[in-house]
Amino acid sequence: MDRFKAEFEVLDDRFGYDGGDDYVEVLHRGSRKTEGPVYFPAGRYLVWSDIPNDRLLRWDETTGAVGVFRNPSGNANGNTRDREGRLVTCEQGARRVTRTEHDGRVTVLADNYQGKRLNSPNDVVVRSDGTVWFTDPRYGITGYYEGSPAESEIGGDHVYRLDPETGELAIVADDFVRPNGLAFSRDEKQLYVVDTRKRHLRVFDVTAEGTLSGGKVFAEAWFDGIRLDCHGRVWAAALDGLHCYDPDGTLIAKLLLPESASNLTFGGAKRNNLFITNSGGDLYSIRVTFAGA
Repeated sequence: MDRFKAEFEVLDDRFGYDGGDDYVEVLHRGSRKTEGPVYFPAGRYLVWSDIPNDRLLRWDETTGAVGVFRNPSGNANGNTRDREGRLVTCEQGARRVTRTEHDGRVTVLADNYQGKRLNSPNDVVVRSDGTVWFTDPRYGITGYYEGSPAESEIGGDHVYRLDPETGELAIVADDFVRPNGLAFSRDEKQLYVVDTRKRHLRVFDVTAEGTLSGGKVFAEAWFDGIRLDCHGRVWAAALDGLHCYDPDGTLIAKLLLPESASNLTFGGAKRNNLFITNSGGDLYSIRVTFAGA
């Protein structure tokens, strides 16, 4: 088994980590740049993106086998699961957000705003009311590595909310330079959004109508994807691994990794398998003593 020693750097006693795996398992190598891991409990498998190779990969938890889930994938980046267990994907090369139906058909949820093509959707989450929230920076239209060069038709890099029932697409935040990872708090009253170019993570209050207010800086560093655990702590992919923040914004621990982390998710039977993608094209896993939110 390909694995290496797990190195947690505890910075605050509130982290309270005791037990769990003492190693990080390498589930797959050989990709170029991996992102967007999402776990499907019904099938006990994980799907994630290999962006430059224009494919989605699939890891089977019961056998450990890895295969191609979809190729081409529209240079897929961020992925999530909706409330009906369907895959929702940001296809940054194809410049759209899609949903994979249970029979395998691909439904386009959004590809334009007021008639103008999206930049290159990056990361996505689904709220309990079914609305789809995603970021749309222009990384996929700046070169050939993760998409194709093009001018931004919208002229800005925004955060959007989509109602898949009505098709209504609304800008919920328009003051970002490069919005990236995003995640809701456990009660969905707050939304955390990364601005990679500004090197910080912001937190917004979410109104009952689905709009945002506030937007103060929650933490500062180079971040990519983010997720929350069952204690309401924010886990952020960073250059030296994963950073763990208390809900009050205090950095309380790090999981140090040999490559910069790009994204993460929780999965497994108890949601305590932490899956991590990185800039080197690997997929890691470590079983911990806490679960995903």
